[in-house]
Amino acid sequence: MSDDLKELAQRKLSFFQTLKAVLWALFGVRKGSGYQEDISKLNPVHLIVAGILLTVIFVVSLVKIAGWAITFLT
Repeated sequence: MSDDLKELAQRKLSFFQTLKAVLWALFGVRKGSGYQEDISKLNPVHLIVAGILLTVIFVVSLVKIAGWAITFLT
């Protein structure tokens, strides 16, 4: 199993290309052919890191917006 992970980690897309693919997925607009191409090239390690990073950014943004709304509306 370790060899499989090492092989997958050698895939072609860079971290920023993986980040772009994750952002397109979050936005919800993606052609089927582009999706299939990304799936075949995505590095799973980059995918996990990008997912965690974007989740943290999303949660922090929601907390900041809620704080601003509470301050603004009171």
